[in-house]
Amino acid sequence: MGLKLRLTIMLFLNFFIWGAWLISFGGYLDHIGIAGNQIAFIYAMAGIASIITPGIIGIIADKWLNSERLYGICHLIGAAALYFASKATSYDQLWPWMMLNALVFMPTISLSFSVSYSLLTKAGLNTVKDFPPIRTWGTVGFIIAMWIVNFLGWNMTSHQLLLASAAGLVLGIYSFTLPPSPPVKTQGKTSWKTAFGLDAFSLFKQRKMVVFFIFALLLGICLQITNTWGTPFLNSFDSDYAGSFSVKYPLVILSISQISEALFILAIPFFLRRYGIKTVMLLSLGAWVLRFGFFGIGNPGTGFTWLLLSMIVYGMAFDFFNISGSLFIEKEAPANIRSSAQGLFMMAANGFGAVIGQFAAAEVINRFTSPEGIRDWHSIWFTFAAYALIIGVLFAVFFKYKHKPEN
Repeated sequence: MGLKLRLTIMLFLNFFIWGAWLISFGGYLDHIGIAGNQIAFIYAMAGIASIITPGIIGIIADKWLNSERLYGICHLIGAAALYFASKATSYDQLWPWMMLNALVFMPTISLSFSVSYSLLTKAGLNTVKDFPPIRTWGTVGFIIAMWIVNFLGWNMTSHQLLLASAAGLVLGIYSFTLPPSPPVKTQGKTSWKTAFGLDAFSLFKQRKMVVFFIFALLLGICLQITNTWGTPFLNSFDSDYAGSFSVKYPLVILSISQISEALFILAIPFFLRRYGIKTVMLLSLGAWVLRFGFFGIGNPGTGFTWLLLSMIVYGMAFDFFNISGSLFIEKEAPANIRSSAQGLFMMAANGFGAVIGQFAAAEVINRFTSPEGIRDWHSIWFTFAAYALIIGVLFAVFFKYKHKPEN
């Protein structure tokens, strides 16, 4: 089996695990009566884990243990955690296992990249050219997992966690068959300060970088809201639009967002070269306004077009911030602190921003939920849209950056 195929299988399974439950689990938890703030905490665990474990796991891989073995161990632990979580019958039983899973799963995203870069380089291949097509299969795995869960009717059962657990077990074992990626001692020592992105605070001597990181955190608040609450939202149409495709197959509808994400990645180089980071970030913020706003006016009947458009603009909303922001950091940060700067960006957007976003979203949803448990989804989504619009206006005013278009 060729190296590219082996890495493709690895990335496919890695994101298959996440796709099996990330989008559907919020609907399941809501269905079994878990409170909104408790759902928010379970989803915030990914953000908490993004702050804590990637740096620790990175140091272990740099100093003591082969990356592919550490990667496999993380997945085996995650598979066990998801299995026991699937057997939980209450929130108190569930959350510790989901926390353990988040702590070991989130580092596997960066580890999968590290393993891929290492093995491709050793094979004499070009990582810039050869890795993106391999990474695309990760998104394919995420989408296929969503479809399997939906078509088998598991989106309202804990079977979704069992599917993720089984995939994690397979990937954990498979990882030990990969070619070795030992610690590279010639690259020098990796300090705890570097691993957690603290070296990058030197960037704050530049006003534009201070403003950029502040808005990275503020925009990061938007990132996971629709992943958590999209399924409960579509499930809420069950009485008025029973039998409609959106109600029967909400994960298939929501998976269009991931398809859009995969396609918009291809547009990023053009937009960055032609228009620069400020315009691209403003496009992202505008897309978030539309993402939430289209949800607010959409429904599975006459408003289906708005739901579909919301899925399509998600690719621009997510990619033009997450990936373009990372590329901007790579360009602006000095070579000796680029890794730290990327770590700080991850902590700001996918760590602190995502955690704040989950709890803030829960408060908004509680505010527009009646004592009978009926949610005013129009007001909920328009509130999120208004937030994104305000952040966009403030970013346009305070972020100063002159771009020189490239041919």
